[in-house]
Amino acid sequence: MVETVREIAYQIWGFLLTFRQSVRIWDVIDILIMSFIIFRVLSFMQKTSASSVIKGLLLIVAVAWVSNFFNMNILSYLLRQVLQMGLIVIVVLFQPEIRKMFERMGTTRLNTFFRRRGKHEIIEGTLKQIIAACYAMSKTETGAIIVYERKVGLNDYAVTGVNIDAEVSSELISNIFFQNSPLHDGALIIREDRILAASCMLPLSNNYSLSKDLGMRHRAGVGLSERSDAVIIIVSEQTGALSIAIDGMLKRNLDNDTFEKLIWSEILAEYDSRGRKRKQKVNADV
Repeated sequence: MVETVREIAYQIWGFLLTFRQSVRIWDVIDILIMSFIIFRVLSFMQKTSASSVIKGLLLIVAVAWVSNFFNMNILSYLLRQVLQMGLIVIVVLFQPEIRKMFERMGTTRLNTFFRRRGKHEIIEGTLKQIIAACYAMSKTETGAIIVYERKVGLNDYAVTGVNIDAEVSSELISNIFFQNSPLHDGALIIREDRILAASCMLPLSNNYSLSKDLGMRHRAGVGLSERSDAVIIIVSEQTGALSIAIDGMLKRNLDNDTFEKLIWSEILAEYDSRGRKRKQKVNADV
């Protein structure tokens, strides 16, 4: 038994010595660099329609391997012909995505292209879009109620509206709340960097101490803030004034500086640059 273990150990050690002599450090670096580049390219294409095409190509490769394993000569021959033209097919099918990728490489720094965006950066971009939309709707006195989900899930309210599942943009938000839009009534729910649903029904507040001049949007915003930790932004349809409801409290008629400061402190400041929650929450001075 001892001899067998010793023999196995010698064989493993011999393999490691042979591997060390045949593989250079530059070979390892070469493999790591190519693996990282392929990963970043696939991650970039995953966000586009090319992801469906990639799945189709992988399916063809799998079928070709199975047909070759079971000696299915006709199918195997046809698939080999298709795969031999794979480079040309990829260039033709992925032409828009390849062009976009090279444009991005040419217009951004190289470290930005290869760096994976952290949650802090993603949420920061999302909040900038939300703020821009609120300013635009405030100028045109377009009524709106935007809900930003935090720890407490809002699926029960999202199912009352229309599923959107789209990237947050100021143009999309403004179009949703445009007066003639079929989705302008109700609330817009956002989860991190995605619009979850629009035209959602929210519970009204039972707080009788609220001002009598508050409309349904403000009462619905306060009502949801009483039942969750969400940040609810309300744009008045009568005056264009900006308000925020948090923890059952309504902060009304906010100026731009206070409005932005409150949003940043309630949402963005909870995350550090690595996307992890801060231990202490930054409070806005309102």
